Amino acid sequence: MTTTTATAPLDVPRGLAGVVVTDTALGDVRGREGFYHYRQYSAIELAQTRSFEDVWYLMTEGELPGAAARADFATRTAQLRRLPSEVRDALPAIARAGAASGPLAGLRTALSLLGASAGFQPVYDIDADRRRGDALAACAAVPTVLTALHRLGRGLEPVEPRDDLPYAANYLYMLTGSVPGAGRVRAVEQYLISTIDHGFNASTFTGRVVASTGADVAACLVAAIGALSGPLHGGAPSRALDTLDAIGTPDRIDGWVRERVLAGDRIMGFGHPVYRTEDPRSRMLRSIALDFGGPLVDFAVEVERQVEAILAELKPGRELHTNVEFYAGVVMELCGLPREMFTPTFCAARVVGWSANILEQAEDSKIIRPAARYVGPHPPQPVPAV
Repeated sequence: MTTTTATAPLDVPRGLAGVVVTDTALGDVRGREGFYHYRQYSAIELAQTRSFEDVWYLMTEGELPGAAARADFATRTAQLRRLPSEVRDALPAIARAGAASGPLAGLRTALSLLGASAGFQPVYDIDADRRRGDALAACAAVPTVLTALHRLGRGLEPVEPRDDLPYAANYLYMLTGSVPGAGRVRAVEQYLISTIDHGFNASTFTGRVVASTGADVAACLVAAIGALSGPLHGGAPSRALDTLDAIGTPDRIDGWVRERVLAGDRIMGFGHPVYRTEDPRSRMLRSIALDFGGPLVDFAVEVERQVEAILAELKPGRELHTNVEFYAGVVMELCGLPREMFTPTFCAARVVGWSANILEQAEDSKIIRPAARYVGPHPPQPVPAV
């Protein structure tokens, strides 16, 4: 029997802002520099030069793959895309039940079922190889589940995954039912790579908290998805496009933006809690959008220019630039993704980062158990007589 020594709670900033809660070898976000990395490699450089599978391997195995490892990993993960019959057969009912809430909500149910049907065990009870196997199976299944739920919700049959297509191409194929063009595939792939991981955000931290209890991989991922579903964390790419729609034309930008800034409203797609300079993901996605060109891109660039000027005027001293959501919405719109699938698409990438964090946390047997400050009536109070 072990004993523990109680320590006095420490006061920390509200929301744990800036509090270091653990060590990680997975990556870091340097907000003042406008830089973030995955295992020492610039995430943006990886997005520009590597495939999604390469970066998935890096996050899971700790190094970039050589040619043989790359081919083996691609084959192994592609074979995991097909869902167990118990999960596949349940998807129509999940889609019907979640018709109003969408694929992301349905994914929570489907992943729980996947973990149960595949026999996922608590990470506390299994070795590192088994944990990695469970994580790969879950990550590979997520795009299949999301696209199937989306299609079922529109009265369409799900499209079975193809083993011969890379991750991004297969995702678009399952979503639309046709093999996408190379330009669209590469644009979506670069977006996916750039959003695999991004520090200890709310969903990543949530996944690690659950992993610290020793729960199975599916339980950890479901918890992370639950955090992502909150409007303060996920969902902004489509809302940034809604802002462009609401503005409508270039002559309306100044008046529309000033009115909302002066009213204290947030302009979706601008500002970031970590970056104090331009979001490097936004910079990369702007470049991708400019390669596509067209009226939407021209309008987005002009909105960005005017909004940043207005924010600099009305909020002097604050560095408020476009964040990843602004141009992510533009790029996904240009690639033909429906807006209701923007956040699920983000999830199809972030599940790899969550899994890497879960695997790392599983190596530490210390449960995450913070304290709270009681602020209610002074105890003990007498229990009222009945």
